[in-house]
Amino acid sequence: MTKYREIKGTLIQNVSADPPASFEGQVWYNTTSNALKIDKGALVGAWATGGALNTGRAKLGGAGATNTAALAFGGGPYLAETESYNGTNWTEVNDLNSAREKLVGVGTSTAAIAVGGRPNTHGAKTENWNGTNWTEVNDLNSLRNYMGGCGISTAALVFGGNATPVLPGTSVVTESWNGTNWTELNDMNTGRSGLAGAGTQTAGIGFGGYTPGDTNQALAESWNGTNWTEVNDLNTARRFLGGAGSTNTAALAFGGYGPTGQTELYNGTNWTELADLSTARFRLAGAGTIPSALAIGGVGSPTATEEWSTTGGIETITSS
Repeated sequence: MTKYREIKGTLIQNVSADPPASFEGQVWYNTTSNALKIDKGALVGAWATGGALNTGRAKLGGAGATNTAALAFGGGPYLAETESYNGTNWTEVNDLNSAREKLVGVGTSTAAIAVGGRPNTHGAKTENWNGTNWTEVNDLNSLRNYMGGCGISTAALVFGGNATPVLPGTSVVTESWNGTNWTELNDMNTGRSGLAGAGTQTAGIGFGGYTPGDTNQALAESWNGTNWTEVNDLNTARRFLGGAGSTNTAALAFGGYGPTGQTELYNGTNWTELADLSTARFRLAGAGTIPSALAIGGVGSPTATEEWSTTGGIETITSS
């Protein structure tokens, strides 16, 4: 069998961290993560048209780990409808217990939570999805709408949002969910509403939104499980955008008020503009991760679903 050394003339290098500037085709073994990796060239992404929602809507919540298994729920005007996506079609499933809009979703297509929203009587409500039904569980400590969120159904984070139905009620509050209760943690540096989030309960990122004075923001803040730290801004300031991603060093921002179709990728340091949505829209929902994300509904095309996929970048070949 032909060996890598015979092809490239060199052994695979062992390193404790990924090279800061690898080249296409380079292979290395990361001794910290115990993973064999390859640089597959510049990261390139594109949106493709997916199946249409049965109920067109904006201001909805979304959840899902990939663009072939996702959930869409709630939305305006004060809807309870929930739909499940299999990569081709949306299917209506059991409704939320409380019809609402401007809520945030966290989790997967079979294990999700729906948090906050309007009307204000539902602004602290949390519902848990088990793949079949929604069950009301313990409330947020602070009622809010248009929050950012990330994590999974048993370990979630929500942050920011609008604490009142009108400006200037933007919030800095961060709350953590352990599957049973919400606990208030350290505040964001800049309170804002209409922002998006990505990542996990201990490695999240919040970006975009608007601040008092109705000003669109490009701000991004990274969460390490204890504190928020300002990181590099989006290239385009916007609110009511979608987000996707599995960590605070790999996030996708798309759409937003304008409307805009711009898509930006965060690599842990900078935001880079990539391919636009086919249909510019805002007040949409996002789901999934960098290689496999969804943009769902929104003002501008309320039944539209677009599927994001990427090629290139650093790929793990094997890990242990």
